[in-house]
Amino acid sequence: MDGAENKKYRPREDGFRKRKGNSQGERRHFNENEKNAPAEGVVAGRNAVRELIRSGRSIDKIFVKGGQREGSITVIVSEAIAKKIPVIEVTQEKLDSLCNDVNHQGVVAMAAEKEYTDIDTILSIAAERGETPLLVVADGIEDPHNMGAIIRCAECAGAHGIIIPKRRSVGITPTVAKASAGAVEHMAIAKVTNISQTIDELKKKGLWIFAAEAGGTPYYETDFNTPSAIVLGSEGFGVGRAIKEKCDFIVSIPMYGKVNSLNVSTAASVILCHAARMQRSGK
Repeated sequence: MDGAENKKYRPREDGFRKRKGNSQGERRHFNENEKNAPAEGVVAGRNAVRELIRSGRSIDKIFVKGGQREGSITVIVSEAIAKKIPVIEVTQEKLDSLCNDVNHQGVVAMAAEKEYTDIDTILSIAAERGETPLLVVADGIEDPHNMGAIIRCAECAGAHGIIIPKRRSVGITPTVAKASAGAVEHMAIAKVTNISQTIDELKKKGLWIFAAEAGGTPYYETDFNTPSAIVLGSEGFGVGRAIKEKCDFIVSIPMYGKVNSLNVSTAASVILCHAARMQRSGK
C-alpha cells in the first residue's frame, strides 16, 4: 500500500531517526540527561512527593522552601505530618543543591530507593484485582522523560506492571520519578537480565506478546482481550529484530499526517488505553 495507510508507528525520540546507509545507526545515549539529576533517594516536585507519601513507601524527611505554605504544598505538609514524616523548612539554595538544579517546585523528599519486583508478583497483582493481566515491556528506553511518561500512561491505563532490562535502559531514577508525576509509586516494576528470555517466560505463563512497531496490524483491529504484554522499543531503533521475532503480533498506529511517527510514550498511551478498554469491556 502507499499513501496514509502505509505510514505506521515507529518509536523514536523527537527529532531523531536512524540515517539510511549507516548499518550501526546513530544511537544517542540519553544517560546524558541524567548528568545533573538528583541523587538516588531524592524525590523532587509536588506531584511526585505527594504520590510518594500516599504510596506508603518509607520516607526519611521532607524539605520545603521556607515560607512556602500555599496551594499543594499545604496539602503535602499536612499529609506528611499526619504520617509523622519530619517536615523541614530550608532555603532555595539547599533544595537546588539536593536536586542539582532540577525543578523541585519548592519541595523535596528523601526516600528509600524504589524497590524492583518480579514477574510473578506483577501477575499476582492482576489476580488480586480480578483483572486480565496487562503488562508493558520497555526494551531499551534510554530517555528518562520518556520512561517516566510511559510509567504514567501505564498506571493511568490500569496496567499491572512494567518490565525493563538491566542494561541499555534508564532505570527508575529521580528524573524518571518526576516525569511520571508520581505514578512510579503505584506501579510494580521488574528489572530483568534478558528481555528475550523474559518474553519466553511470559508466554509460558499464558500471556500473548504484542510488539508496537511499524508494518503491523492497526491497533484498533487487534484483540487485546487476553493476557497481554505490549513491547515498546527504543527511541531511535524501535523493537529489535530478535525481540520482534519472538512476539506473537505486531501492532501499529496508522499515521495520516505528514510526520510518520509518534514519540514512544505517546504511542504507548494510544495502545495501552485501547487495550485497557477492550479488556474491561470484553470487546
